[in-house]
Amino acid sequence: MCNRVGIVLSLLLFLSLESRDCSASSQYDAVNKISLNTVQGWAVKLGTELYHFGEFITRKKEVQDSFKSAQIESRDGEKLVQSMADDIRGMMELKISAVKRIVEAAENMAFDKQNEPVPEDYQFYNSKEMEDLYEDLSMTTTPEPEFNMENWIIRPPSKNAHLLQNPHFSNIPVNINFSSVHVPTNVYAWATEVIKGIHWSEGLDTHFMNNYQSDPTLSWQYFGSSTGFMRHYPAMKWRADPVDIYDCRTRAWYMEAAASPKDVVILVDRSGSMTGQRRDIAKHVVTNILDTLGNNDFVSVMTFADTVEEIVPCFEDSLVQATLANLRELKLALDNFETNEIANFSAALTRAFELLEIYRNNSGGANCNQAIMLVTDGVPYNYKELYERYNWKYDTPVRVFTYLIGREVKVADVREVKWMACANRGYYVHLSTLAEVRERVLEHVNVLARPLVLQREKHPVVWTPVYANVTDPKVADYLWEQRERAEQKERFMSQRRDKVLFNSEKEQNRRWKITQMKQGQYSELGNSRYQLMTSVSMPVYDLRHNENITENVLINEAYWVSVTKESVEENGQREMRIARLLGVAGTDVPLSEIQALMTPYKVGVNGYAFMVTNNGYILIHPDLRPVFQQILKPSYNSVDMIEVELFDDDRSPRNFSKELTALRKEIIDQKTGNKAMNVKYHMDDMKRVGRGKKHYYWTGISDSPFTLVVTIPENYGRHRITPPPTDDIHRLSLTSKNISALQYLSDNWSVHPDWLYCRHYERTFSTPEEELLYFLERVAKPGWRWPAKPRPPEHHKNKGHERHNEGTLEARERKSSNPPPRNEYYCDHGLMQALVYDARNTAWFNKSISESASDEKAPLTKVIGLLPRAEFIQRFGYIVAFLATHSGLTRWQMHPPKEHNDKPQFGKQWPRAIDEVWYRRAVEQHGVDPLSYVYSVDMSTDRSPLNVSAAVVTAAHAVFHGDGHRKAPAAVVGFQFKHERLSEWFENITSSCEHNKCVTCMNNNWECYLVDNNGWVIVSKETKHTGQFFGKIRPDIMMKLVEDEVFKTVHIVDYQAVCFREKKTTNPATMLLTPLENLRLIMVWILSTTMWFYNSITVGLSQASSYPFDYVAYQNYENDDETDDPNVSKPPPRILERDFEKLVLINRTRPTPCDREMYLYQLDYKNLDEKLNKPAKECERPFYAQVVNYTNMLLVVVDALCSVKEGVMLPSIDATEVQYNESLPCLKHMHPLYRKQPTSCIRNHTEESNVQMCGRGCLIQQSIILIISCLILVLNLFT
Repeated sequence: MCNRVGIVLSLLLFLSLESRDCSASSQYDAVNKISLNTVQGWAVKLGTELYHFGEFITRKKEVQDSFKSAQIESRDGEKLVQSMADDIRGMMELKISAVKRIVEAAENMAFDKQNEPVPEDYQFYNSKEMEDLYEDLSMTTTPEPEFNMENWIIRPPSKNAHLLQNPHFSNIPVNINFSSVHVPTNVYAWATEVIKGIHWSEGLDTHFMNNYQSDPTLSWQYFGSSTGFMRHYPAMKWRADPVDIYDCRTRAWYMEAAASPKDVVILVDRSGSMTGQRRDIAKHVVTNILDTLGNNDFVSVMTFADTVEEIVPCFEDSLVQATLANLRELKLALDNFETNEIANFSAALTRAFELLEIYRNNSGGANCNQAIMLVTDGVPYNYKELYERYNWKYDTPVRVFTYLIGREVKVADVREVKWMACANRGYYVHLSTLAEVRERVLEHVNVLARPLVLQREKHPVVWTPVYANVTDPKVADYLWEQRERAEQKERFMSQRRDKVLFNSEKEQNRRWKITQMKQGQYSELGNSRYQLMTSVSMPVYDLRHNENITENVLINEAYWVSVTKESVEENGQREMRIARLLGVAGTDVPLSEIQALMTPYKVGVNGYAFMVTNNGYILIHPDLRPVFQQILKPSYNSVDMIEVELFDDDRSPRNFSKELTALRKEIIDQKTGNKAMNVKYHMDDMKRVGRGKKHYYWTGISDSPFTLVVTIPENYGRHRITPPPTDDIHRLSLTSKNISALQYLSDNWSVHPDWLYCRHYERTFSTPEEELLYFLERVAKPGWRWPAKPRPPEHHKNKGHERHNEGTLEARERKSSNPPPRNEYYCDHGLMQALVYDARNTAWFNKSISESASDEKAPLTKVIGLLPRAEFIQRFGYIVAFLATHSGLTRWQMHPPKEHNDKPQFGKQWPRAIDEVWYRRAVEQHGVDPLSYVYSVDMSTDRSPLNVSAAVVTAAHAVFHGDGHRKAPAAVVGFQFKHERLSEWFENITSSCEHNKCVTCMNNNWECYLVDNNGWVIVSKETKHTGQFFGKIRPDIMMKLVEDEVFKTVHIVDYQAVCFREKKTTNPATMLLTPLENLRLIMVWILSTTMWFYNSITVGLSQASSYPFDYVAYQNYENDDETDDPNVSKPPPRILERDFEKLVLINRTRPTPCDREMYLYQLDYKNLDEKLNKPAKECERPFYAQVVNYTNMLLVVVDALCSVKEGVMLPSIDATEVQYNESLPCLKHMHPLYRKQPTSCIRNHTEESNVQMCGRGCLIQQSIILIISCLILVLNLFT
């Protein structure tokens, strides 16, 4: 019997040992356990003490009482979105009105003055050459290069001007008294047509200034000429770094206004003769054609020899939208085509015509203009039969543009190639050098503009998609390349300085981590470097009907002559019929100006407004992230609405639901409607997530391609706080003697820097607070009037918009000299009213916190309030209490008061009130627990590790005001204190228990954490864990919490991400492998191998030597303390020198649009107590978890004897690239989304056949006079 008992006891002991999977072999003893009741007691005690402390510090009850007189107003989403749309439309009319006046003035001036001679001593303000009159030029040390002045034409220098920084123009030094002229690098300013345009357009200055006088919100105004120059107001010094590649004719505002949308098929000859320079010129032609396309255009690029192939295979048999991403894909593919065999023009043209016919019949693509661009070095004949079959019988819907490549061309080639263009309403260009490509390619824009010019009545108004105020999108690739060059240089220099250290495993790991940090794109601080904007523009027509035209004529392979083309008109003048586009006029509209009209205070916390274009792309959205590491993303202006609005479903990436696409279609179609949807959204650089139902309200903005959408959260978003109607600021100021709103704003306050309270158009202020105080003082004075909303001058009485050519020039100038009345300022009456109400009712917040202690009933808060200053600081440290209201007002106070504070003040760091993360989270938490405070610390990541010793804890609580059945968020109160104080508080509570002999968190066998509702550690015994994701510290415990549905995993896809593709540095496509070429490659290999062998011996002998180093390290390393590690002395294992080179050389990359996915976590409060009140089951469930009362925190107590289980696959919070079977542009193309085609389309005109100018060359027609003239000129050349 005893043996049996012994066996049973041994078995139980064995089973107990086996049931624990511990790293140490210590015995599991019940004495070392922490009970569930103990953990619950800790959670209750910690939460209760923090709650009462927060009540005392924030004076939450007094804040609630401050809003007792406020009214609750229902938020009507339909009325709200319509009111916003009306305000935005009114602002847009102001801008359109200004552009119309520029267009009218430009057309009349050109008609009257463009034939006037330009004086030889004429001077103008050249934006690139002008200097500031008051600038010290003595610092210039670089001498001007000396030129041989023989046969040198001396031109007058640019005018100089005094420039002043202007806040309205992004603090750029400008002069608002006149405009200046930008001339592209590839355009000669003193060319006849260019200087004539600069000369007559000088008269636009009066209209620019009058526009700015009547509407001081106007940004840059400009007139871009078809000859290349751009006159912009105000004048500024053009600074291009490193080179000026700006050409107004390739910008969206010019391209889309100059011609209606177009479908373009580009055919590139890749036959055996298109090698060397001809191939390079052809690539440059295609690149420049692509640069003239916008989001409303569609394109296909094909190469042809014996077969016709798409340059991008996945774009086969289709036209792709000309977005930045698609154009980038096409340009990169141009490097890959090879030249061989014989060109099959018939197959290429047939393929192009059939493709365009399909789109024409299906009303797809641009559904307007259609064109074929043929790039070749010669054709066998003109293929007339193809044009008769595919083009002429349909009244020539397709224009044909031909580009003849090569310096030596045959007369027959010129004749046939030009005939193809002239017979199909196109244009012919002969190109022999790379330098002339840009200027010649742009000729097709003027041809496509002819129907617009000929009808002359309509001036289509064009609004562009979002773009950044940089010279060119291609600069982004250049900036990234410069960074990699700097890094490569730093690596070379570091290896030369200390090869042993550089090649050590520790150093290589450190550099690898830095590379990973470099490629992160979520902490996108510094976006202010770029100003996002849209533009409104209109075409400017040449009102003349006829003009003498001169063009070059090729007589034979060696001789060109100039011939003036003439035709006899009814008035007897011998001139050619013309239809010329003078250019495009426009003005910029910063998106910040539109956002100010979206009245975010009316939308409320966690609500927002955004705008969508006719293509479904985002114009304005709070989650539009166009920048990574202060460089523009490759496709920042074609982010789709459904790539930003993340609906809460479990679908895989880019598998959008029908419900979502239907909503998108209604919004794009500019219908008016509303719909409720479940959504998910991210915060804190995509490290936190929220989920909920939101209501969408939308309406179209008339006469524009934009739709406005307002998103309001359910429940707390249905109502808003408003002041009583009796609390009018001006009336109270007049009736209350010696009382001004200024007295309510004394110390430690700020307002939302991006909201429009009041704006003065003639005065500048250093801060938004200074401007607000100025207006509060004016409001208090008698005679104050709230300004009316500005209206376009055409809407004022006795103001009409004259038609072109009506009245004399003097009358028009007289009209322009009398600008409409100007408003000095603009104020948002409702927002100002709300702000003053909040300021008056919370003015008491500036009183000392100790004065409120006597009113407290809770014993703990009384004790805290009566603590001496020194003891309070010793126990709690300095604490900042803050208050932020729905009107954008933020107040804060230090307790105890501190005379000298070197740190930035709270309101200066977090001034955005309802847009701050702590404000948004606090309002959301109110729906979970109305008494709860939201605690958070800064996150600690590999890219941005947290300095725990200086970390602060932020606690925020939402204050709601209600009138019974309705309530709305009025404010958020909170406090900030040092993290170490919370750690001490946590330690004191979790180190005690009811019994003297018990296990606490101080026991080394237990680990205790405070984790917030998104899984981030707030407090841990290991300070290094602070701010880290709990799933990275204990993935097994986090996985168990997920399995128990304590935390819910939320899948987030970032559709605006950037990935880094390896950049190919060599391209052998243009190399013909002839016997000589093979011999050259062999010699290169022999020489390089010899040099490598020699360098290996030399470097090996001098490995111990050191090198001077005075190079400033790459910016990513400048704060790294481990750069020079003295402990690394042993060299790594000996390896070949080529392996050392692999360590030095970096992989050159190219930023590429991609999708990244991550899994974020959110505490699921549904039946949470039931899920948590479970006992620990040794190492199967080696933890307790309890909600800390009145907080968003979870107390997690883990048995440390149970080691971290290996192989736990917790979905990662780190973003990883989504792997598709196709590239992202291909995937988007294969699954196209709905778009609305632009309403304006002018592609034909009956008089266009009279315009005979169709090429930069000459087709010798059956004109006896022309043939005789050419022959005479040739004979003169030989004599």
